[in-house]
Amino acid sequence: MWTICGALISCGLLLLVHVRAQSQNRQTFTCGGNITGDSGVIGSQGYPGVYPPNTKCVWRITVPDGKVVVLSFRFLDLESDNLCRYDYVDVYSGHANAQRLGRFCGTFRPGALVSTSNKMLIQMVSDANTAGSGFLAVYSAANPHERGDQYCGGRLVKPSGTFKTPNWPDKDYPAGVTCSWHIVAPKNQIIELKFEKFDVERDNYCRYDYVAIFNGGEINDAKRIGKYCGDSPPAPVFSEGNQLFIQFLSDLSLTADGFIGHYKFRPKKLPATTVAPTTTAPPTTTRPIPLKYSAALCQQKCKRKGTPESHYCSSNFVITGTVITAVTRGGSMYATISIINVYKEGSLAIQQAGKTMSTKIVILCKKCPYVRRGLNYIFMGHSDEDGRGMIAPNHFVMAYKAKNQKDFNMLKNKHC
Repeated sequence: MWTICGALISCGLLLLVHVRAQSQNRQTFTCGGNITGDSGVIGSQGYPGVYPPNTKCVWRITVPDGKVVVLSFRFLDLESDNLCRYDYVDVYSGHANAQRLGRFCGTFRPGALVSTSNKMLIQMVSDANTAGSGFLAVYSAANPHERGDQYCGGRLVKPSGTFKTPNWPDKDYPAGVTCSWHIVAPKNQIIELKFEKFDVERDNYCRYDYVAIFNGGEINDAKRIGKYCGDSPPAPVFSEGNQLFIQFLSDLSLTADGFIGHYKFRPKKLPATTVAPTTTAPPTTTRPIPLKYSAALCQQKCKRKGTPESHYCSSNFVITGTVITAVTRGGSMYATISIINVYKEGSLAIQQAGKTMSTKIVILCKKCPYVRRGLNYIFMGHSDEDGRGMIAPNHFVMAYKAKNQKDFNMLKNKHC
């Protein structure tokens, strides 16, 4: 009996020593720093504990000359927001005046991020209300322009060129990849973009694998031209200025053939004929309407005008959805919409729980347009500075039926 007890006590002491040794060896992560070497691990302050509020931490990574930095997130848990406005991690290619590769929050991990030089900067910002364990990432040095399972993208400055997914056309693109192409034309020119072949994992909201195209030189939802997936090539894209940013992202599950696209520079005057009609026709209906309730606004005659096609370009967002809740406050109606399809997201704030997506909409004049709880509608309107949808009497709302979906899908390819 004493022998058994002695053995148990010895085992307990050995286990205690082992646990203490492990805790002493656990890496401690601090707020920012300068990091050098071929590879390493970076974590938010206090990881895996909850990160502190009201902080701004900056990590500067430097690998040997002639190499590029490859960063992969192993864990990500920050306060979630559709536009990552509160707590977020920014990743930049370079240390000073650098191109931003992306801004991330929530729990979805992006694929590998690759710098264009031997330097990368990571910045994490938290506000007063935090919720999460932060992030854990690993970095390594790689040869520039390396292709294959992880690396793609780059800066494109020639008058014309091609971009494509890794492994094209031999096999499917790999899972867990992020590719970013930054196309820069001379200041007096714009960029025309066309996809020759396109096959990216299909989803109604392009939540898993997708191609996103932005005006300018970084990921910025306010300047996003479109977000694409499925097997139909997007319509040709024309930049507003001399820069376009293309991001391709694949999650860790299904993959597909991928895509190949081409770009070329054009004189700045070329798209004037395609852009002008949208700037000359709508102003008389969009400018005078404020995005807030007023008695004068709601006194005008309530009659729907135009078609989904005529309202598409002048609308900031276009969605179909079911009215889940509808509450009247003052002269306006505040509704929660369970989203069926997103045709144009704009700056609308969309909440996601699993595969269910929803958003908040304010119908400024509660009876114009009149909507009922439990019914499906197409909503075409504008968003306020908080990303909340606003519907005024001049905006387009109509009952939605499943048989209309094919017609509405064609709106995604409408060039504005």
